[in-house]
Amino acid sequence: MIGKTIDQLAVGDKAEFAKTISESDIYLYAGITGDFNPAHVNEAYAQKTFFKARIAHGMLTAGLISAAMANQLPGPGAIYLRQELDFRAPVFIGDTITARAEVIEIIKDRNRVRLRIWCTNQDGTVVVDGEALVSPPKTLSEAH
Repeated sequence: MIGKTIDQLAVGDKAEFAKTISESDIYLYAGITGDFNPAHVNEAYAQKTFFKARIAHGMLTAGLISAAMANQLPGPGAIYLRQELDFRAPVFIGDTITARAEVIEIIKDRNRVRLRIWCTNQDGTVVVDGEALVSPPKTLSEAH
C-alpha cells in the first residue's frame, strides 16, 4: 500500500487519529525512550507539581500526529522531515487525544508538503500545535 503522492494532494486535505491515553501507554513510552521523569511515572511526585497529577510525555502526544500522517496524509511511504511543536496544555491519563494534520502548502518541485499539525483533548482544548514538513511517497515508477 502506498500513500498519496504529491499529485494526489491538495491544500486543505485533512486527516485525524484519536486515542485515549492509558497508564500503560505512559509506562511503555517511558520504557522505550528511557524518559522516566517522575512527572510521568510517579504519582506521589506528580501530585506536588503544578498539574497535581501525572501527565503524558509531550512527545507521546506528538507521536499521535505521526500516526495520522503515516496512515492517512500523505500515508504509507511518506517521510517525516521536520516538525515544530508548541505544547500548550497537559495530557492526563484517560484523556482522549485527537491528532490532526492539514495540508497548508505543496512544494511540488521538491516533493514536499507543509502541514499544520495539532492535537486536542476530549474538551476541544488544543494541547499541541505546530507544523510539519513531509516528503510524500513517489509512485512506484518514480521510486526506481
